[in-house]
Amino acid sequence: MNALNNKWKGKALLFLISQCITLFGSALVQMAVVWYVTVHTSSGAWVAAFTICAYMPQFLFSSVSGVWADRYNRKLLIIAADAGIAVTTLAMWIAMPYITHEPVLLSALLTMSLIRSLGAGIQSPAVSAVIPQIVPADQLMRYNGINATMQSVVQFTAPAAAGAILAVASMRSALFVDVATAMAGIGLLACVAVPTHQVSSGKKSLFNDMKVGIRYSFMDKLLRKLLIVFGLFIFLSVPGPFLAKLYVSRTYGEAYWYLTAIEVIGFVGMALGGVLISTWGGFKNRERTLLTGIFLFGFLEIVMGLSKSFIFYLLIMLLYGIAVTMTQTATTTIIQEQAETSMQGRVFGLFGSLYSGVMPIGMAVFGPLADRIALQLILIGSGGALVLAAGILSFFCRNERHGVK
Repeated sequence: MNALNNKWKGKALLFLISQCITLFGSALVQMAVVWYVTVHTSSGAWVAAFTICAYMPQFLFSSVSGVWADRYNRKLLIIAADAGIAVTTLAMWIAMPYITHEPVLLSALLTMSLIRSLGAGIQSPAVSAVIPQIVPADQLMRYNGINATMQSVVQFTAPAAAGAILAVASMRSALFVDVATAMAGIGLLACVAVPTHQVSSGKKSLFNDMKVGIRYSFMDKLLRKLLIVFGLFIFLSVPGPFLAKLYVSRTYGEAYWYLTAIEVIGFVGMALGGVLISTWGGFKNRERTLLTGIFLFGFLEIVMGLSKSFIFYLLIMLLYGIAVTMTQTATTTIIQEQAETSMQGRVFGLFGSLYSGVMPIGMAVFGPLADRIALQLILIGSGGALVLAAGILSFFCRNERHGVK
C-alpha cells in the first residue's frame, strides 16, 4: 500500500475499464448462448445443462484459483485467464461452420461454456485481490461503488447487444465480439502497473494452501462472521431477484413488458446503488453498512410480498437494487480491508465458492417450494428472516469496532 502514488486514480480507472470491457463480452456471449440453445432446442434439459456449466466450475475451482492468486502475479493471472477464454471462444468461432450435426454443436458449445466458466473462476479472486494493491484503503468503498455502477450498466447493455446481434447476424458474430473485447481488455490491463504483493509460499501443496486459507478465514473473527452472514444472505435473497419473473407473471400478468420492466429497473437500481456508495462512501464502520443493506433488502422483500400494484412493485425493485449493491459492496470492501494481502486471493476464492454453492441450493429449495406455497408468503418469510438476522447481528455488534483501520 505504501507504493501507491498520486496516479492511483488513473491506474484504478484503467483497470476498471479493462475489466468492464471483458465483462461485456463475457455477458454478451453467455446470454447469446442461452438464447441460442433455448430457440434451437426448446429443451429444459439443455438450458439447465448450460446454466449448471455457468456456475459449477466456479464453485469447484474458486478455492484453487484463490491459492494461485496468492502464489503468483495477479495481473498476469488475470491476463492468462482472459487469454484462455478468448482462445477457447475463437476456436469455437472457427469450428462452428464445420459442425452440422446439432447435438455435436450443442455439446461443443457446452464444452466452451464450461471452459469459459473455469476461466472466470480463475480470474475472479485475482481481480478482487488486485484492487487493494492499486486503491488506497480509505477509498476502497467508493471505488467498489463505482465498479458496481459500471458493472450494472454493462450487465444491462450486454443482453440487449446479444439480442441485436442474434437478430441481424449470427451466433458466430457474438463469439467474435467476445474475442475482440477480451483482446481490448488485455491490452488495457497490460498498461496498468500493479505493485507486487507478498507471495504465498509455493512449496506447500494446493490442498494445504487451501486449508490454510479456510483456517485463516474462520479464525479471523470478522471474516468468520462475514462468511456466515454472507451465506445466509445469499440463501434468503433467492426468492426476491431470482424468482421475480415467476412472481410477476403469477401476480400481475404474463405480459412481456412486465418481465422486461423488472429487468431494466433492477439493473438501474443496482447502478444507482453504486453511484450512492461511490459518492457517500458508506458508514465509517463497514459492518454497519453491510447490516443496513441486509435490513433494507429484507424489509423491501416483505413489502414486495404485500404489494398489489405493479408500479409500486417496480419502485420497490429500484430500491431493492440499491440494497443489493450496498450489501455486496460492503462485503467486498470488508474482505479487502480485513484480510492480509498475501491471503486475499484465498479468502475471495472461498467467498466465490460460497456464492456459487449456496445460490443453486437456494434455487433448489425455493423453486419447488414456490409450487406449493404462495410466493407472497415466501417473500414475506425470507424477508422477515433477513430483517431479524440483521437486527440480532446489529445488537451484538453495537459495542464492537470492526472494519475500521
